[in-house]
Amino acid sequence: MALDIQVVDGQSSKVKRVILAGSLDSDTAPELEALVSELVASDLDLLIFDMKPLEFISSAGLRVVFMATKQMKAKGGRLAVANRQVQITKVFEIVKALPDLTIFRDDAEMDDYLAAMQEKFRSGQD
Repeated sequence: MALDIQVVDGQSSKVKRVILAGSLDSDTAPELEALVSELVASDLDLLIFDMKPLEFISSAGLRVVFMATKQMKAKGGRLAVANRQVQITKVFEIVKALPDLTIFRDDAEMDDYLAAMQEKFRSGQD
């Protein structure tokens, strides 16, 4: 599945909202990473990832979110994540609960787990 990225100006010139739709995975993460680098280099105080239309996120997508958080913090700004669907929220909860624990053999195993878990929540099984 593709990733559609739309950048919208915020309430001030120092705020940008990035609306993410589709799938943020190893195929699409590099596009978002390049955009984030451009946006962070600009005069932003707040970068918002709006994930309302985002259907799936993999470990590669999470890495971009964490990288953007680190880059914004380094320049004295902030990154916010808004409007997450239930399956995306669950992924963030899992990662937050296990920040220093590696429980997967490799990225592929982690992505398989995250995909199965997101499908479960998307279909309302939990």
